[in-house]
Amino acid sequence: MQLYNTFAILLVLAASFGYINHRFLRLPSTIGLMILALVSSLITVGLGRMGVEWVLTASQLLRGIDFHTVLMQVMLSFLLFAGAIHVDVRALGDQRLPVAALASVGMLLSTVIVASIMYYILPLFGLPIDYIYCLLFGALISPTDPIAVLGILKEARISKSLEINIVGESLFNDGIAVVVFVSLFQIARFGAGEATVGAVGELFLREALGGMALGAVMGYATFWALRTIDHYQVEVLITLALVMGGTALAAALHTSGPLAIVVAGLIVGDKGRSLGMSDITREYLDKFWEILDEILNAVLFVLIGLEMLILDINRTILVVGGVAIVVVLLARLGSVALPLSLLRSRFEFNRPNLRVLTWGGLRGGISVALALSLPDTMPRDLIVGITYVVVVFSIIVQGLSIGPLVKKLGLSTAAAEDEPTSAH
Repeated sequence: MQLYNTFAILLVLAASFGYINHRFLRLPSTIGLMILALVSSLITVGLGRMGVEWVLTASQLLRGIDFHTVLMQVMLSFLLFAGAIHVDVRALGDQRLPVAALASVGMLLSTVIVASIMYYILPLFGLPIDYIYCLLFGALISPTDPIAVLGILKEARISKSLEINIVGESLFNDGIAVVVFVSLFQIARFGAGEATVGAVGELFLREALGGMALGAVMGYATFWALRTIDHYQVEVLITLALVMGGTALAAALHTSGPLAIVVAGLIVGDKGRSLGMSDITREYLDKFWEILDEILNAVLFVLIGLEMLILDINRTILVVGGVAIVVVLLARLGSVALPLSLLRSRFEFNRPNLRVLTWGGLRGGISVALALSLPDTMPRDLIVGITYVVVVFSIIVQGLSIGPLVKKLGLSTAAAEDEPTSAH
């Protein structure tokens, strides 16, 4: 019953914040909800210090939520599938080399850059930690968050190729991030002897390639099922079963559930929508997943905002977090510029595109979830606090400014679309 009550409170808050945002603030949904949740958290923290008893109850409810499990094992697959079924697969295929480079080489490069700089900066604030923990922080903060990216890019209206690069990278770099994070976690916990090259290679094959192979099998099986019937209620149910059953199967096979669902979603969104569905099925499927995506996004970003209630973020963490924001952005710039400069023939590599790719690499709930999965035997509170500051800045500041930046650089498609067509 406590789980039901907790989810009910989150949903009521999401609906209330959504109404306030739509009625008064008119910010992008994810950003507005998170800002309102943060403000509510700060007010609640203040009331708690004044001795208001119900604040303690609210904090206990939040502490009872395993954020890592809720996001990574429950919500993430639904959100990834909802985004993947609307991706233009042919356009993604045209940009496959830049997307692959950003999701793999870019991710690894960012991890090393962030870790190396933070290793030398943290002692200046009296917070020296081992390099392996800096690498852990680099691994969890480097992947761009598909949930934040997909939610905010809807408002930016950038060119198709640039959007595909950002969205494609965010959808696929989770698998790489998990492999790197888990490998580094094993080294930190058990020593370098437990994380040999062979062990890391096996982990990558099982998690990343195994997840994509499983996703392809499930995607084509779902496409076949959708093509053999014409009943929109059952077809929507089949896609729901794909996400839930596929996630459970991936966990049982120890492969990457997110990658499996992304690949399956791309196949269903491409072949299923064009060859396996009637117009009415396509309409109901789109509406169902759009509504589910909006609901889960609302709950997730409210939950991120409310995490402030249970995190111990002091002045030092805020200052170090501010420094980490600059470090992460510099690492993002380097991890984008180097791989794409080597692929000039396949990607329009110029300064405006580089700025958008750097500033549009938003961090979100996945980084927070990975940080919260660290045990207390590691510098967990420090890493969680810094991660939270970076994520809040990324979603609010970068999220609110990506649209104006695109327009300022002349990369927005809105102006061309809004021009009236000349009469003939």
